[in-house]
Amino acid sequence: MQEKRRIYLASPHMSDEGYEMQYIQEAFDTNWIAPLGKNVDEFEKELAAKVGTVAAAALSSGTAALHLALKAAGVGPGDIVFCSTLTFSGSANPILYENAVPVFIDSDEETWNMSPDRLEEAFRKYPNAKAVIVVHLYGLAADMDRIIDICKRHNAVVIEDAAESLGTLYKGRHTGTIGDYGVYSFNGNKIITTSGGGMLVSRNAERIAKARFWATQSRDPARHYQHSEIGYNYRMSNVVAGIGRGQLKVLERRVEKKRYIFEYYRKALAGLEGVGFMPMNAWNEPNCWLSVITLSGRVRPLDVMLALEEENIESRPIWKPMHLQPVFEKYDVIGGEVAERLFENGVCLPSDTKMTDEDLERVAGIVRRLLKR
Repeated sequence: MQEKRRIYLASPHMSDEGYEMQYIQEAFDTNWIAPLGKNVDEFEKELAAKVGTVAAAALSSGTAALHLALKAAGVGPGDIVFCSTLTFSGSANPILYENAVPVFIDSDEETWNMSPDRLEEAFRKYPNAKAVIVVHLYGLAADMDRIIDICKRHNAVVIEDAAESLGTLYKGRHTGTIGDYGVYSFNGNKIITTSGGGMLVSRNAERIAKARFWATQSRDPARHYQHSEIGYNYRMSNVVAGIGRGQLKVLERRVEKKRYIFEYYRKALAGLEGVGFMPMNAWNEPNCWLSVITLSGRVRPLDVMLALEEENIESRPIWKPMHLQPVFEKYDVIGGEVAERLFENGVCLPSDTKMTDEDLERVAGIVRRLLKR
């Protein structure tokens, strides 16, 4: 029997117009295939303009961008950094790179993101926390007004992990531009990709310039190679930056399709007992990077994932909270019950922007059959 066509969770989607190849070809024609060049410079400017901020630094990954955001915020050994617990480990690992101390903050039901109430509680316990990493999970915006207000009262730097939320608007503003620093990811599964890469953005152009310096091995402006600070090899390649420039031209198209996919699932699975959906708020215009459902009945997430797998369809669980990860088990968590419940009950459905209605119905049909047995 012929194997059914593979449906991916989220895979790279190049533009039909071939924008990416135009910029890549220019890099090859000019021999600028190093981690600097016109594509890097222009990608930084174009992305900053797209999201409405002042400055951007194109880097090798979103994790690298988070690391440099923490350095730019002045985080150092022993400093307390609050971080959303319901996220990927790339949000938390950079805290340890700087020998700081992570404290994980639970989600709320309204946004699935950092709970402002739990954040208030965390500051009562750790009043001198240096920074807060707030994640916009699956493209859903956190309650940024409350979070910003709380952080201002405690003089804490706000770093937005917008790795999954490029194109998401919070009250008309792009996520990643509301706090002191914002981070985007262009990994292969993100809404646009450079094959691998990230971007650090801020309204503080001076701190972004410093981040670029660190990212280029902290090379001093001397004729010989001189280094007065520890640096990193974090700059983006001029070739992959060309892919990013081309992808940026179709960002709105990708967001539109992601939202369409979510709405398709919501309609196709409406009324089924025990099925819940990602929270949609009036102030939030999410990019719906991944469409996530929750299951509260006899059918469990693993049942859905195994049934999809049998049909050559990729899916995944919701992120396992950081406070449940063995590598972080010795660190404190404020709350945790909401994040744990979402992890236990959630499943990410295929959200690939190349999916057809026939593909979407294949997925929805499998879920419906399971729930109606």
